[in-house]
Amino acid sequence: MADTSPPPTRTVDVVDEYHGTSVPDPYRWLEDIDHPDVRAWVEAQNRASEAFFAGTDREAIRARLTELWDYARKSPPERAGARWLWRFNDGLRDQPVLMVGDRPDEEGRVLLDPNTLAADGSVSLGPTAASHDGRYLAFGLNRAGSDWTEWHVLEVDSGRWLDDHLRWTKFTTAAWTHDGLGFFYMRYPEPRAGEEFEAQNIAPELRYHRLGTPQEQDEVVYARPDEPTWGFAPKVTDDGRFLVITIWSGTDTRTRLACVDLQDRKAGVQPLLMDFDARYDFITNVGDRFYVLTDESAPRGRVIAFDRSAPGKDAWEQIVGEQRDTLQEAAGIAGRLVLTYLRDAAHAVAVHALDGTLERELPLPAPCSVAGISGRLADPDVHFYVTSFLLPGSIHRFDFAEGTLTETWRPQVAFDPNRFEARQVFYTSDDGTRVPMFLVHRKGLRLDGDNPTYLYGYGGFNVSLTPAFNTALIVWLERGGVFAQPNLRGGGEYGEEWHRAGMRERKQNVFRDFAAAARYLIRNGYARPERLGVGGGSNGGLLVGAALTQFPELFAAAVPQVGVLDMLRYHRFTIGWAWAPEYGTADEPEMFPILRAYSPLHNVRPGHSYPATLILTGDHDDRVLPAHSYKFAAALQAAQAGPAPILLRVDVDTGHGAGKPTRKQIAAAADTWAFLFRILGPAR
Repeated sequence: MADTSPPPTRTVDVVDEYHGTSVPDPYRWLEDIDHPDVRAWVEAQNRASEAFFAGTDREAIRARLTELWDYARKSPPERAGARWLWRFNDGLRDQPVLMVGDRPDEEGRVLLDPNTLAADGSVSLGPTAASHDGRYLAFGLNRAGSDWTEWHVLEVDSGRWLDDHLRWTKFTTAAWTHDGLGFFYMRYPEPRAGEEFEAQNIAPELRYHRLGTPQEQDEVVYARPDEPTWGFAPKVTDDGRFLVITIWSGTDTRTRLACVDLQDRKAGVQPLLMDFDARYDFITNVGDRFYVLTDESAPRGRVIAFDRSAPGKDAWEQIVGEQRDTLQEAAGIAGRLVLTYLRDAAHAVAVHALDGTLERELPLPAPCSVAGISGRLADPDVHFYVTSFLLPGSIHRFDFAEGTLTETWRPQVAFDPNRFEARQVFYTSDDGTRVPMFLVHRKGLRLDGDNPTYLYGYGGFNVSLTPAFNTALIVWLERGGVFAQPNLRGGGEYGEEWHRAGMRERKQNVFRDFAAAARYLIRNGYARPERLGVGGGSNGGLLVGAALTQFPELFAAAVPQVGVLDMLRYHRFTIGWAWAPEYGTADEPEMFPILRAYSPLHNVRPGHSYPATLILTGDHDDRVLPAHSYKFAAALQAAQAGPAPILLRVDVDTGHGAGKPTRKQIAAAADTWAFLFRILGPAR
């Protein structure tokens, strides 16, 4: 293999003290991501990576990916007054456009095309919210993959943009008052000039923006400067009577609920459920009767109801009790409760009357994922998205009065799904825990250990990996690759207990589950270590980094993407503080040794032989700062004693992943598959 080594990375004499322990940080200078020296270092890393790809069949892979990606994709239509809105991409557009129509099944017209806002496709459409009568649309725009969202408003009939322009928002929706005069949203303090990218995001305010007024005049509805980690998610009830405020703290699954009577604004914010002892998701209301999804005394979820004037637990009425399956989401539609469950990591949907009576379970293909279930209590039907590993996202309509489920739209992708199969297996982790895993591969696979296999995981933040179509995966499968997706502890597949079994001091369980999945694949003839690669993004990048430093003998290639890799300093960057409920921080004396023991950056051993590694990140990632990947790459490159390459690939003008232009998605997938096939070898 040709030498693709980047130039050596200089070190600095920086040592931090943690509770009496000295920890060197020789690559601290790489945290200054905008410094000219860091930019030059990134360019050198990208040149070395490009030299590696010159010896692969990346262009053939890219050509097939482009052919596969060139198909029409549509989101489930949503009501906007008397109109319908949906997102649509006719194939290779960098960004989907927003369409509007009088019916959900018509061709419609383009209402907003973000591709016209930047020649390189770097402006993406974020969250949108139509006013109750559908006259106005508030919409967010994100630039270069940043989490910062700028809100604008347009008139739906004419498409004319109004002068309203809101800045310094992240992680927020817009909730309109039913008079159409304005909307609620969450705003962060404006960062100092030059610190927009790295600034920590704390102490937000819930505000009300009145159309036609400057943002500086927006009313502060709720703020808690005494609790700077609190955030606020606004929702106006279907009857227009209440503003319901979900109060969150970082990524903690526990929440609080409060409300404002919009007919008596002067009464202020009324606390409802403020103990921060469980998850509380507002579903809908009938007058003063509020329906809420909670995991209080029910780790897999249940639905309760209470009167707004008496929200105490002793006055709760249980509507739908805890089931064997995990209750993931709930919506109030057509005078009913529509509940989405996780059943062994795949979705099932049940419809209940408001008194809790089960009416039916929808007949969905199994196993599958469901998304986009939303609507109002007075709606007669609902449109949603169904997908699986081999089923591109199709749109279904359920008519509540008729009780009929109809597929209304299915995309056409240039591949034959009948050549492949997807199935679920269960394996045992080190401590005896039973863990599910999906396997996808060509039919008639020979279990002789000679298949290039890609093991992909996440394991954290209550996030569940369910069966979903990934266009890029088809190339891997067509070329004889095996795809394995385990449902590790730390996710939400089996409720809050499963989540907590893989967080904070129990985080090592996640890495052991992942290693056990690799051993299952090897033991059962799917792959040998030299034919096995691992991957994951964000928290999944941490997973891959931990696997690299703890179990390098189990695989030959690793692809950590936008990973959290410096576990001692992650909370000091941008929104990183919000992950403290999941990980703990090095500031806590009891958590420091735990984090130090598995932090990928701090467990790279000089003189060790590591698997081939392709580290992927974006230079505009303001969620997981790219410095995580920079420092880890430098440490691995300096430590590597074996012949396998350690590569860093930095995508320019790209963030954490959301809103990435189509061409960049294709390029990243081509790099990943070209790297893995060169290291693992082709199928035989």
